[in-house]
Amino acid sequence: MNFLKLKEARIKKKFDKNIKQVSEHRIVSQKEIKSVGILTTEIISSKIDLQAKIETVLGVRNVKIYSFKKKDKIKDTSFKYFTQKDINWSGVYIEPSFKSFLDEPFDLLIGYFKEANLYLENAVLQSNATFKAGFSEVNSKLYELEISENTEQVEAFLLELKKYLQILKKLKN
Repeated sequence: MNFLKLKEARIKKKFDKNIKQVSEHRIVSQKEIKSVGILTTEIISSKIDLQAKIETVLGVRNVKIYSFKKKDKIKDTSFKYFTQKDINWSGVYIEPSFKSFLDEPFDLLIGYFKEANLYLENAVLQSNATFKAGFSEVNSKLYELEISENTEQVEAFLLELKKYLQILKKLKN
């Protein structure tokens, strides 16, 4: 019996229940964006310096990023990535540094991943960010703002994001 598949099935069931509740009671913040968090995959973060690009295009500082890494043979605590080992069977993240990242009330959380990923989607759902943006192909119930673009087209994604944030008066021109 594969315990990882069993664990994922249990987390997925809890995720589906929680996303239904959250989408019904979501309150969107109207305040200006000053702090940004990013959730992405290790593959994307190794190819693209998302942190620098977001700071440049959106004109914000102190952007924090966490990446999902599929497997980690040697479990060393990192402030850059998390794995499936950092979540318990109840769907709660137990690694302290990642937990504090999720508890931080970012003004904007960007889910920079295009493929469905239970661990990243669950992290976006559990984040205390007041406004969430991401790719439209992932899960429409997760985000207040969805953008349809390729993950390789970082500039196009960020310019589109900036345009809509300015329309919503969450960023200054």
